[in-house]
Amino acid sequence: MRIGFKSDLVDEAEIRAGFIGCGSHSFRNLYPTFQFAPVNLIAVCDLDGRKAEAFATKFSAKSAYTNHHEMLDNENLDAVFICAGYDNRGNPLYPPLSIDCLRAGCHVWMEKPPAASCEEIVLMQTAAEAAGKNVAVGMKKMFFPANEKAKGLMAREDFGTPHLVTLQYPQYVPTVEEFSRYMQRGEPNAVVGFLDHLCHPVSLLIYLLGMPESLSYERSNHGAGLATFRYASGTIASIILTKGSSMNGGMERTLIVSDRGHHITVENNTRVTLHRTPPLGYGDVPSFYTGMTDQASAVWEPEVSLGQLYNKGLFLLGYYNEINEFARSILEERPVRKATLEHAWQATRIFEAFAEGPGRQITL
Repeated sequence: MRIGFKSDLVDEAEIRAGFIGCGSHSFRNLYPTFQFAPVNLIAVCDLDGRKAEAFATKFSAKSAYTNHHEMLDNENLDAVFICAGYDNRGNPLYPPLSIDCLRAGCHVWMEKPPAASCEEIVLMQTAAEAAGKNVAVGMKKMFFPANEKAKGLMAREDFGTPHLVTLQYPQYVPTVEEFSRYMQRGEPNAVVGFLDHLCHPVSLLIYLLGMPESLSYERSNHGAGLATFRYASGTIASIILTKGSSMNGGMERTLIVSDRGHHITVENNTRVTLHRTPPLGYGDVPSFYTGMTDQASAVWEPEVSLGQLYNKGLFLLGYYNEINEFARSILEERPVRKATLEHAWQATRIFEAFAEGPGRQITL
């Protein structure tokens, strides 16, 4: 029995979950999502015992731990959520933690970035297959309602075939020397931030078009960059990494161009527009306002005047969708549909490719 969206009681099962990590991101965006998804938080774990106790009290978990092995041994959990940081070499902590949870018989959801190398992703895949458990990664861009709407519009027969996609994201591109110091010598630097954030536009690219065949990129002296991706179908895509741009409003933009005179834009992850070309002549048209309503452009944008679920950050930013998908995959005994370890491997492979440097064609 759980509380539904309309505060009604719903006779629906919930997963019994533990949580490793009591940081600011999880406090703002992950723990609060459990009130809407079929998740029953049983236990919380953090190296700081006072925080673990405080989070357990605030989010109604019955137990708090400072050792995740004790939590796994003592609690009968279906799944574990992990939101951790990095070790002293700047590597994500998820691979060893997730493998411990999988070996204990738990499904795993982990925040991004899941690993610093494809090799570590393979280790997690092997552990998941051996345990027969689901693993999902917090690739929230795959779950943004705006991006899901854009994906649905792309699939319409009248839209045609997308042949050009561009993504804009504010991100610094490290130098080859910075990549070398991080990946070869284990020295944390700007590459850690690149690993942390590149998966946002890359996971969106994978969601919209799948894994590209190759990558080439150029980098400005200031650290902005332009990456071009090629697909076997002939489609091309670019990610514009706009280091130095304003971080106030309109930081991100997606453009999807078809072969039938249509294109889709997603502005700032909220405003989706399907642009269509109504019948227009040239030189002899006295009014632009031609065409029927099904021939003109259409716009979708959430309003923020009412206390709706759709205009809350937990929903607009995909947190509810990703956690709900993970929980329901367990309850329905099926694989997760997106943000899988395979998607994580693809995103990490693209990260690794950037280390090869600009000005060359890199096979993915």
